Amino acid sequence: MKKLLPALFLATILALSFGCEEEECISNCGTITDDAILSALCESTDGYSLTIRNECSNNLETFCIYYSDWIGAYVGNQFCITNVTSW
Repeated sequence: MKKLLPALFLATILALSFGCEEEECISNCGTITDDAILSALCESTDGYSLTIRNECSNNLETFCIYYSDWIGAYVGNQFCITNVTSW
């Protein structure tokens, strides 16, 4: 019985270590790192843009947005872009 308990414990630890797989994080949200008016880049939205650091990948991406969204978006706040899955 004393030999069975450590073997069972070891088998459980091994099963858990091989059975756990980290799920891929997909997010369209992140932290605003910059807000700017970039007339040349964002002509369709009168130049309003946000640069956002993705909460999963840590990548930076600049998005063109409308004034109504831009006016309430502050550097350091969370923001989600609805027409993309992740970046």
